[in-house]
Amino acid sequence: MALGSALLKHNFLSAIYFLRSTALVFSFFSFLLASANAQEDLSTHWDGTWVVEGALFSIAVAIEDEEFRVAQVESLGFEWSSNNGTLNGNIVTVEIQYAGVTGTIQAELIDPNTAVAFAATCLPDFMVVCMLSKDRQAIFRKVAEK
Repeated sequence: MALGSALLKHNFLSAIYFLRSTALVFSFFSFLLASANAQEDLSTHWDGTWVVEGALFSIAVAIEDEEFRVAQVESLGFEWSSNNGTLNGNIVTVEIQYAGVTGTIQAELIDPNTAVAFAATCLPDFMVVCMLSKDRQAIFRKVAEK
């Protein structure tokens, strides 16, 4: 009977040790995953002049009173206007108007000098500019600080 009790006690303690070790390993990997998925807040890096990669199109960006402001620098002859955007960490959303089209541009700051932008909405969707912008993105590079 003593051998059976000792074996049962050993198995019970081994099971507890295994559960504790597994919990620690799970916690460690959860911490690593959360750290890898956590994005650095780059929102202070928006201010400056940005140019589209592979084109001369450029804009000036300024954060004033927690509002995202965009101004044309080189618009390649296109006349467009925008409202002040909203900033949420590394992501900005700006409403624009161009030649009878209204849309929402969303951009994400990937690093202090790179942003990726796409048309989140574009109406009316039958307009050529909306059809051409669908499922496309533009990479902006910062060329000057504010």
